[in-house]
Amino acid sequence: MAHVTGPLSARFVHEALIIENDRDLDMLAAELTRSAKLYDEVLVVAGERTRAVLAGLAEDLPDAVCWDAPDGSCQRLGSADERFRRHLSDEYRAGRRAHVIAEPDLTRGVDAGLRADRVAAYLEYEAIRNRTHALGAPTVTCVWDCRNHPATVIDRVRATHPYLVTPTGRTPSPDYLHPERYLADCQHVPMRTPPADVDHDVRVGEVAELSGLRGTMAGWATEYQFVAEEREDLVMAVVEVATNGLRHGGPPVRVRAWHRGGTLLVQCDDAGVRPIPVDAGYLRPDPVAAVAGGRGLWLARQLADVVTVRSQPGRTSVRLHFPREIVPVPSPL
Repeated sequence: MAHVTGPLSARFVHEALIIENDRDLDMLAAELTRSAKLYDEVLVVAGERTRAVLAGLAEDLPDAVCWDAPDGSCQRLGSADERFRRHLSDEYRAGRRAHVIAEPDLTRGVDAGLRADRVAAYLEYEAIRNRTHALGAPTVTCVWDCRNHPATVIDRVRATHPYLVTPTGRTPSPDYLHPERYLADCQHVPMRTPPADVDHDVRVGEVAELSGLRGTMAGWATEYQFVAEEREDLVMAVVEVATNGLRHGGPPVRVRAWHRGGTLLVQCDDAGVRPIPVDAGYLRPDPVAAVAGGRGLWLARQLADVVTVRSQPGRTSVRLHFPREIVPVPSPL
């Protein structure tokens, strides 16, 4: 591969390797061999099949290469992303140069009818990483297999990664969109309408009514075998979003809750007096500002797995997914 072998770039490198067949993994093996010579840590998070192919293709690798299973794919998207960002920041503060090679597995533990929503939400995190993960100029290589995803998803991969790994080396992606543009485009993709027959349909008109919402959500989560921390996470996320709706969107806030397989879903709709910014909730709030409020959507993204927001004048909708099989990670709050 035609890569520069001198000093590492001072910028964050976020690249995608799009796999069409097993021969394309030669490119990943070359990338891994090169990085093992340049970086202090190379973390490979990939499925068994990819790991097996790489082990046979890559040259003898030093101890800098660490292998891990994609357990993070079975963790809630927002908190897993925050933990990943912190890991890169810790490496930077320790003076270590890091390269992460990751192959996301986004379908395990997710109802088949909700997998597209999870992939779409994950790609929104991929987009915003181009703003949030730049500290210390790490390199992140994301592996996406065309055999596992439709063409529309692969198009979004090209739009969320500034660079592509190709047989001739790292090249700029001609389809890349800056995070704000990508997230703004996502706002035009409509959410599916909630089912007509939901488990709960509650309208909250003032802050005093939030305690009743809290009790309803706790009882509902218990009914579906959500216990302890998982139940509290759901309740806290829903109440935070409803509170945001009352304060910034305008009452009443309509809260609908239903289930699909092992996933509980909640949608909060408010009057949408002011459309919220497209990057709302992706960036960790300033600690001083958070004391006075303003961290609600970020907190919801840490506690739920998938958070979908559609905001326009007159209406803001926030939908939260809580799959029972997607486990919490240590709290980043």
